[in-house]
Amino acid sequence: MPDMVVPSPELISVVRRWNEAMRRKDRRTLTNMLSASEHLCYQGSAEGEAWTGRALRDGFGAHASEIPEFDWEETSLTAFEHGEVGWAHCLASLRFHSNGKLVPCRFTFVLVLEDGMWRIVQMHSSNGFPNMEKMGVEQTALDALIQAAREDFSLDQCEGMATVMFSDIVNSTALANAMGDTLWVATVRHHIALVERLVAAADGRLIKSMGDGTMSTFSSARTALEAAQQIQRENANSHREPSLQLRIGLHSGDVIQTKDDFFGSVVNKAARMSGFASPGEIRVSEVTSLMAGSDPDFGFVDPVDTELRGFQGSHMLFRLDW
Repeated sequence: MPDMVVPSPELISVVRRWNEAMRRKDRRTLTNMLSASEHLCYQGSAEGEAWTGRALRDGFGAHASEIPEFDWEETSLTAFEHGEVGWAHCLASLRFHSNGKLVPCRFTFVLVLEDGMWRIVQMHSSNGFPNMEKMGVEQTALDALIQAAREDFSLDQCEGMATVMFSDIVNSTALANAMGDTLWVATVRHHIALVERLVAAADGRLIKSMGDGTMSTFSSARTALEAAQQIQRENANSHREPSLQLRIGLHSGDVIQTKDDFFGSVVNKAARMSGFASPGEIRVSEVTSLMAGSDPDFGFVDPVDTELRGFQGSHMLFRLDW
């Protein structure tokens, strides 16, 4: 009878395709296998690992890309369906290349038929280890990207290339403690206003400020580089006290932007590059430097081939003279 709960070899195959796409970090397949429903949800085992809706669907690929390489060994997998709804339970052991640790994991899935295809509408992943202990890395992509998306902004483009800039004040905690809350808040407000003014002058947009840090976007790599240079110059020439030192990171790449959402690993990578920069530096990715071409206004020096937390392989970063 069609309304009976029955074992589902088809859903077992679907879940195995999902697991393999996770192992290969196949962002396109992962996104396509998720339901388009606003009720889509994911629950992990770490505190704060709970995401829902369109933001989860658009940002899950960035989350998956942060997971280190791993080998997958399935222990058991069962699945059932009842009409247009199905569910599955999977036990597996994952061995992460980053630290060699073998981690037993539990996964559950709820699936629904959408346009004749089974898609995941709910996932739960659990294990007994913190991310740093089990994988050797912390995962922050979904938190960072989804938080930015919630700020209700839009750009002139729906998808394509954009340059993202992150900036922050060096030693801000020590400065805040020395100055006291009132003076420090006034200092940060003045600094954020300076960044916003110079970003707008370069046809960019300040997306959000995060304490003493900022995230801005530009449709042109050249105007983004000009804004970063001008921010460092005006800050260095300021006579306000205390004297601030800034570090800035810029990266260009594909973004996906809907009315209220802005996603892409470019955001997280730009943030990592900002953290890599030394006081007073502007660090630029190789792709951003190439997009600027041979413009004599930009001097790209001191190349460094380095790892960035949450990203595979090494990444060439240049220091932009200002």
